[in-house]
Amino acid sequence: MPTYSYTAVDEAGRKMLGTLAGGTRAAVIDELAAKGLYPVDVQQKVEGPARAKTPREPGRVSSASVQAFIRELASLLSAGVPLSRALQILSREASQGAARRQWAAVHDDVAGGAALAEAMSRWPKSFPRVYVAMVRAGEMGGFLDVVLAQIADFQSREQDLKGKLRTALVYPAVLTVLAAMVLVFLLTFFIPRFSAIFAEFGGALPWLTRAIVAVSHAVMRYGYVGIIAIIILFVAMRRALATERGRRTLENALLRLPAIGRLAARFALVRFCRMLGTLLEAGVPLVPALGVAREALGNQTLTDAVTQAIEKVRRGAALAGSLADCPLLFPGAVVEMVGVAEQTGRLDKELSRLAVTYESELDRRLRMLVALAEPAFLFVMAAIVGTVVIGMLLPVFTLQELIR
Repeated sequence: MPTYSYTAVDEAGRKMLGTLAGGTRAAVIDELAAKGLYPVDVQQKVEGPARAKTPREPGRVSSASVQAFIRELASLLSAGVPLSRALQILSREASQGAARRQWAAVHDDVAGGAALAEAMSRWPKSFPRVYVAMVRAGEMGGFLDVVLAQIADFQSREQDLKGKLRTALVYPAVLTVLAAMVLVFLLTFFIPRFSAIFAEFGGALPWLTRAIVAVSHAVMRYGYVGIIAIIILFVAMRRALATERGRRTLENALLRLPAIGRLAARFALVRFCRMLGTLLEAGVPLVPALGVAREALGNQTLTDAVTQAIEKVRRGAALAGSLADCPLLFPGAVVEMVGVAEQTGRLDKELSRLAVTYESELDRRLRMLVALAEPAFLFVMAAIVGTVVIGMLLPVFTLQELIR
C-alpha cells in the first residue's frame, strides 16, 4: 500500500505534518478530514530520486482568459459536470494556444490524481498563490464550484480596481515624458545655438545664462555617461526588487509617502476585506481564511502586521482587537465595524460591504490626486521651460553692452 506525506491544518490553525498509508490520495484526504484536519498538501512518497515539480510556462495567458476559464469551470461544476470532464471541455474550447496547452496540462494533472489546487499551483503566472489557496479550501470543504465563482468575481473587481489605478497614472506619466523630452531638446539643440551667438559678441553673460549654458555643455559632453548611469540604476533596482529585503525597503518607502502611502494602504484593505469576506461566506474557518486573505495584501510590511493578528486570533482573541494593532491598514472605524459584525454573526457580509465602501473611497481619492497632479505637473513643466527660455533671452536685453 502506498504511503502519502501530508500537510494539514487543524481547527485552531496549527500546521500538522505526517504520513499515512492509503490506497488512494482521495482515501487519505477523507481520513484526514475524519480526524478534524484540513489537508493543505497530500503527496505520494516516491522511492528513490523524485522528479521535482517545477512551475511550467508554455506562454503567456491573458488575465481575461484566466478569468473566463475560472468562471466557466465554476458553471460546469455547478451543472454537475465532473471536474476532469469540465477541464477537458475547457481545454478543447480555448481560443488561445497557450491557454489550450495550459488547461490541457491542468486536466492531465487532475486526471493523474492531483488536486485541482496542486495542478494550478504549477502555473503561478496564471493562478496566484491566493487563488490556489482558495481553491484548496474549496476542495477541502466540498464547495469548489462556489469558490471558483467567487474567485472569478474577485478577479473581475481586481481588474477594475487596477484599471482605475493605471488610468490615474497615465496622465502624470505622459506629462513627465513630455517634460523630459522638451528639456533634452532645449539643452541639446536650442541652447548650443544661442551660446554660439553670444560667444561671438564676448562680454559677461548673466549668471542664469552661464549656468544654463554650463548644463547644456555638460549634457552634450557627458550625456552618454548619464544614460549609462540610468541603465545601471534601473538594472540594480530590478535586482534589488527581486530580493525580499529590496521589496521591503520599497514598500516601506511607499507607505511613508504622504498621499501614496495612504492609497497603498487603502488598496490593500480593499483586497483583504474582499478576500476574507469571500472565504468566510464560502464556509472557510476564520483562521485558515485569514491566512489566505493575508496573501492578497501585496505588501510585506502589512502582511507581517496581519500575521501578528492571526497569531492573536489563534490564541482566542477577537478579530477586531487583533486588527487594531495595525492602524495604518485598519482604521478605527473599520475595527469598530468588524467588532460589531463579529458580535452579530455578520462578519462575512460586513467585510464585503467594507470592501465596496473603501473601493469607492479609493476611487474618489485617486480622482482627487489626479486632479491635483495635473496642474502641479503643468506648473513644473512651465517653470523648467520658462527658466531656460528666460535665461537665454536675458542677454538679448543687454545686447548693446555685449557688443561693446
